[in-house]
Amino acid sequence: MTATDKETLHLGGDATEERPVGRSMRRGFLGTCPACGSGKLFRSYVKSVDACAACGERMDHQRADDFPPYIVVTIVGHLVLAGYMMTDMILPLTTWQHLAIWTPITLISSLALLQPIKGAVIGLQWALRMHGFGGQEDAPEDVLPARDPSA
Repeated sequence: MTATDKETLHLGGDATEERPVGRSMRRGFLGTCPACGSGKLFRSYVKSVDACAACGERMDHQRADDFPPYIVVTIVGHLVLAGYMMTDMILPLTTWQHLAIWTPITLISSLALLQPIKGAVIGLQWALRMHGFGGQEDAPEDVLPARDPSA
């Protein structure tokens, strides 16, 4: 499929309503509903609401299971490792001093990033109409062919 300048490529379902990915992820990152931008997305630290209080969009079928922690580990790991290596080149610190500096930074930054990253992933799922956000049931789209008994 080639997209011309008059044709818009829509991922994740039909194009009945516009769902910009960047705006949806930004709204989720800020902890608001990706659909309307005014309702709260989380009822507790990383528990999403069942439905938006402002617009009524259902959020209970989101599946942001393990992806947000992987993203957080990747971001924090790169930043902390770079910080550790730069500090180690400039200041001659012992291992215990490095642990006293970098362990709290790692824990605090990981906990601070987890909820916004999860919100951005939920916003991405909403924008791409994944996992029930498009109105259809979350089922596999492909059907495996029957097994060949002669093989």
